[in-house]
Amino acid sequence: MADRVHPMPHSQPPHPASPPSPDQEEAAAAATETTPLHPAFHGPLAAPPGMYIVQIPKDQVLRVPPPDRAHLYKTLAGRPARKRRLRRGCIGACGAVILLLLASAAFVGAVYLVFRPRAPAFSVSSLSIRGLNASSTQSQLSPALDLAVRADNGANRKVGVDYRGGSGEVSVSYSGTRLAAGAWPAFRQAPRNVTAFSTTLSGTGVIFSDEQRKQLAAEQAARAVPLTVEARVPVRLLFGKVLRTWTVDVKATCEVTVDRLAGEAAAANRGCRVKVRPFLWWWW
Repeated sequence: MADRVHPMPHSQPPHPASPPSPDQEEAAAAATETTPLHPAFHGPLAAPPGMYIVQIPKDQVLRVPPPDRAHLYKTLAGRPARKRRLRRGCIGACGAVILLLLASAAFVGAVYLVFRPRAPAFSVSSLSIRGLNASSTQSQLSPALDLAVRADNGANRKVGVDYRGGSGEVSVSYSGTRLAAGAWPAFRQAPRNVTAFSTTLSGTGVIFSDEQRKQLAAEQAARAVPLTVEARVPVRLLFGKVLRTWTVDVKATCEVTVDRLAGEAAAANRGCRVKVRPFLWWWW
């Protein structure tokens, strides 16, 4: 038997022009406070006949990316795994290189703090000159010089110096004109050691201008001829018996003054400058 539905009686709405009564205002306020914003707040929705409602937890809901990020999502999702592996490999290689550089810097700093390496000092002890005469009428001169050099490693208490032969060179010049050149001998110098050695220098085709000849004659008469001695020597620093550096070039420039240009001359040193190129430490 079918159920009968009876319509609910509706109260007559108030006239728009009439003011609401106090009872109506309280009822309207109560309805505003208690009435939900949406009918669904009363409870779960009822499914229409022939349909079912399946409830899924929120953490398992798969959401579609917003339209403004859909292109980025497709790009990242479609990137092949090979590129990602290559990127991880590059990052790992860069990290290994940085760690190696940091370890090398720490090692160099530790060696420097322990050994305190210093550049050796040089000076000219004596100078013997032949074949150089300012009053000579020859257009080209071929001077020869015997040079005595003093190498001082006294500033290093724990570091030795290995002077490599073959490519080392010593030269003497006057007023920018090279007079003679020769080889630097090979030897090893212990810490806190002073070594004196002699080398022979020779030159050919030396030409002086008229102004240089006049200046050289005046300085020779005053017994004060300025000369420049330059040396470029490949060296290695020795730290104990195992550790040593790469071969680096040491350049020394000494300003000397001699009292004569013939025979054994007394050399007065006016100062030497030593420059060492930066080098790397190495086990050798």
